[in-house]
Amino acid sequence: MKQQIKLQTKRRKMLLQHKQILSFIFILTITFYATAQNQVVNLWEQIPGEIENNSYKEKEVIKQGKAQSTSQVSVPTLSIFVPQTKANQTAVIICPGGGYSHLSIDKEGTKVAQWLNSLGITAFVLKYRLPNDLIMKNKNIGPLQDAQEALRYVRHNASKWNLDIHKIGIMGFSAGGHLAASLSTHYDDNIYTSRFSKSARPDFSLLIYPVISMQKDLTHKGSRTNLLGENPSQDLIDSFSNEKKVTPQTPPAFLIHATDDSAVYPENSIAYYLALKKNGVAAEMHIYEKGGHGFGLGVKDTSLYWTKDCTEWLKSNNYCN
Repeated sequence: MKQQIKLQTKRRKMLLQHKQILSFIFILTITFYATAQNQVVNLWEQIPGEIENNSYKEKEVIKQGKAQSTSQVSVPTLSIFVPQTKANQTAVIICPGGGYSHLSIDKEGTKVAQWLNSLGITAFVLKYRLPNDLIMKNKNIGPLQDAQEALRYVRHNASKWNLDIHKIGIMGFSAGGHLAASLSTHYDDNIYTSRFSKSARPDFSLLIYPVISMQKDLTHKGSRTNLLGENPSQDLIDSFSNEKKVTPQTPPAFLIHATDDSAVYPENSIAYYLALKKNGVAAEMHIYEKGGHGFGLGVKDTSLYWTKDCTEWLKSNNYCN
């Protein structure tokens, strides 16, 4: 009897040890996976046109342990979000908005990446440089350099995430929408020397309440001033008014806006849509009755449902199932 009790006790100990080992392996696996999910890589080995300024430091607004926004960005990064299940071969690079003065990195970055992951899309949140004469020799092209290199980086490394190099899109919110549209119309501009030989042309763009134009009566004044300066030339204004730069080679676009957006007028999206239509480029646009500006993934009114419309557009173009 004693021998039987000893044997049962020994078995219990062995079972407990086995469970502890399995728990450790599970935690280790989850930790590794979480790290892979949130991998952050520096975009550049050498930042083009950089002015070294040790006193210029990035500033983050933290709430509940999470970065909500960031400003004074001088070192661009890509945060990589890989779907946990049903991953397809599509990728989207996300450009958060913030008037070219800060980045709404959570609402228009991390949360959007998680939504795209739910569709099986691999997401990359681009923390791009915010234009400033203190850190850039030419602040007009700094953000565009980052967007071009981000597209080239993802396309060059597509095999790491099992991506189709012909299914890599760009997405932008507000001023980030201006950057996304700028990449869509200026992807071939020779504004730096890349270490990658890949094209910077997106295969599609998702433009969410975007700043499109730099024209006086249409633009968002804060975005224009931050990117182009107080008194830009008409040539510079025209160059970064993306509705004027659309060609038949501009990638297809999905656009949304709210009629009652008083910060970035819906005429921005309308002007870009009409330019795409004129050039025979596939486009879909939704102008919602209410929503205002900066509603992210949708918080109220008719803008709440834009992600459903976007999902259907992605499905119809074979970018998700």
